[in-house]
Amino acid sequence: MQVSAKLFKEKSTAQLTAARRTSKMTSAVSFAIAVMAMTSAQSQAQSAVPAKDKDGLNLETVVVTGTAIGKSKMKASVSVSTLESEQIMQSSPTNAAEILRSIPGVRAESSGGEGNANLTVRGVPVSAGGARYVQFQEDGLPVLQFGDIAFATPDMYLRADGGLSHLEVVRGGSASTLATNAPGGIINFITRSGKEKGGSIGITKGLDFNQTRYDFDYGAAVSDKTRVFIGGYYRVGDSTRPAGMTAEDGGQLRANITRELDNGYVRLSFKHLDDKTPMNMPVPVKTTNGVISEMPGIDPRTASFYSPYWVKDIVLDKNNQRIATNINNGLQVTNNAFGAEASLNLGSGWTLDEKFRKSTNSGRFISIFPADNGNSQKTMTYATGPNAGKAYTGTAITAAVFNTSLDDLGSTVNDLRLSNSFAFGDGKLAFTGGLFTSLQNVSLTWNFNHYLLQATGDKPALLNSAATVAGSPGLLAQGTDVWGGCCNRAIDAQYKTTAPYATVGFESGAWNLDASIRHDQQDASGTYNQAVKQVYQQVNSKTVDYSVNHTSYSAGVNFSLDKNLAFFARTSEGIAFNADRVMFGNPLDGSVPISTNIVKQNEAGFKWKGGDFNSFVTFFQAKTDESNFEATTQKFTANSYDAKGTEIEVSYRLGAFRLSGGATVTNATIVNANDKSIIGKTPRRQAKTVYQLTPTFTTGDVVFGASVIGTSKSWGDDNNTITMPGFNVVNAFINYQINDRVKAALNANNLFNAIGYTEIEGDGHAARSVNGRSIRATLTYSF
Repeated sequence: MQVSAKLFKEKSTAQLTAARRTSKMTSAVSFAIAVMAMTSAQSQAQSAVPAKDKDGLNLETVVVTGTAIGKSKMKASVSVSTLESEQIMQSSPTNAAEILRSIPGVRAESSGGEGNANLTVRGVPVSAGGARYVQFQEDGLPVLQFGDIAFATPDMYLRADGGLSHLEVVRGGSASTLATNAPGGIINFITRSGKEKGGSIGITKGLDFNQTRYDFDYGAAVSDKTRVFIGGYYRVGDSTRPAGMTAEDGGQLRANITRELDNGYVRLSFKHLDDKTPMNMPVPVKTTNGVISEMPGIDPRTASFYSPYWVKDIVLDKNNQRIATNINNGLQVTNNAFGAEASLNLGSGWTLDEKFRKSTNSGRFISIFPADNGNSQKTMTYATGPNAGKAYTGTAITAAVFNTSLDDLGSTVNDLRLSNSFAFGDGKLAFTGGLFTSLQNVSLTWNFNHYLLQATGDKPALLNSAATVAGSPGLLAQGTDVWGGCCNRAIDAQYKTTAPYATVGFESGAWNLDASIRHDQQDASGTYNQAVKQVYQQVNSKTVDYSVNHTSYSAGVNFSLDKNLAFFARTSEGIAFNADRVMFGNPLDGSVPISTNIVKQNEAGFKWKGGDFNSFVTFFQAKTDESNFEATTQKFTANSYDAKGTEIEVSYRLGAFRLSGGATVTNATIVNANDKSIIGKTPRRQAKTVYQLTPTFTTGDVVFGASVIGTSKSWGDDNNTITMPGFNVVNAFINYQINDRVKAALNANNLFNAIGYTEIEGDGHAARSVNGRSIRATLTYSF
């Protein structure tokens, strides 16, 4: 279908207007920061707000993520942000990854639903699905050892609920040496431990979509030295992209018990997650001269290709057995985790910290990806739905069903560290030595079948034509011939990581210096196989048997000019090992070198508290060398990137008004590549400016506010031929404290129903947008 000249003109005009609006928004962010700085001196003299409430960026808060020994932000030489649970709820997040969009320096393409988010930090590219260079942690241990396993990303096994105490996010810096596969940063979800007595129960209802959610949490002391915490949620509905059936169903339960000892504490924890949610893939679009336009009947903000009119998807398991799967089940995940933690004072200044977790992770990933944006089949009829058997004359698309069984992603992880500090001259010398070990299973079974589908985002039906019969994988390819036979795969691999590390720090007066080193050894074993004509044959099984290692380093310095102003600088190098991303290419039996991904970073900046104004500014450079494989294009790439920029985080308070925000300005370039034509181009999806603003106002028992999250335009491909327009998303909330125990809240996500493209296929036929407007009401009772 051709886009008419009129439609093209309307779209071009609309996108130009959006671009101008984004430019104005970016200018507004810069102006707001300048205004806050200029007025801070005046407000300092007038404000009667307690000093602890003026610290809007929590610069005096001690952080434990990315540091060997906890330090306040003012003394640490790393870029780190913290978010309290109350701040998180104010941003109206719809999933764990969306929380991170309000943190400066974090690029979170959180448009996929409850998982499969593409995420990285300032300067480091998003070149594969997931979070290759960033580690998701719960209470200081990784959720998965790899952030970019195809169809199995860490955020799938994370849910934010009342059990979340706060978030600590480190960008760059010491993340290279204090975690494995985390040269870009660490995102640590920290759980409540029952220190604050009491609890709450709440119910949330979707007002413009069908969803009901129940939350609860409770913490208390059961004796003088023992406390417990328990919390969780249950949710049911058809999600913000209605599919005509129950698409969401599941919940989470977590609990811990802490025993205080005379020389420390011990804690046992448990988590059970069993959840079903939709996965939002890109939808068909038209791209003309690099300009994206929507297709009739497919709204990228709300389109869902889940439908009550699907048939069972017949797939192959590892034993060559046919099984029938329900496409509408979407993403199903199950996580059971048991953890043990201890911190013990051994005497003579020595402290032993131990963290252990054993997790089982499994599930199934089913989503519908448009293989084209218009199929040329003739003489089509409806195969399913109320019009079954009738002629169909509309637009059809080829729907590729990504159907992956998450057979076993279980892990066993342990982090043991010993630390002490000694008097040294006029200062204090601190030492930490540690050993991290992990065993990560990567056991997956891929199946990709093609179907002919009605081109509508609202309960589409399957279609028949002369070339295909609905319910069989027959359109354009037979069985494993989908995309060149790429996608009937059986993977059974295991990755053992052993990583000793050490840090040394020196503090004297205004100076804080530290250096750290880590040696990661990864031993991979197992097999992988690709089915031929829908049969796995032993003769085609390939061996995984290799070892890779790398020594990472980091060194930083922090100088406090006075109690309100500090300067810092850091240099580091770290590695992200590959897992399944290098399979089905070169041999993995140790006969040839195994490709890895290296990130080198330099950063410097300052932290300043000026009355009611707080700021945290970082200037950064990141150089990345990586290799990658894309399933949909069947191409291996090896690129090098160089990015420079500035990251700004600020907060301001004037009476009952608070404003926090930030901006990240990045200038990134592809400096080397197998494809020489892209050298000198801007990496895909790398916007020049990304910004956040969160104003709130309190009057009596009412708090209301908004969060504005936006981006300037970016390129959708490495050849810089497709433009993804800039956009901003406005979330709004109002909280009313009815009495001491009851609170009512109204939250709107994407209040103005903006379209915001976060990714597009390289040929421009499909793109993914943020979700459209959704409004929720919550009633909470605290006790």
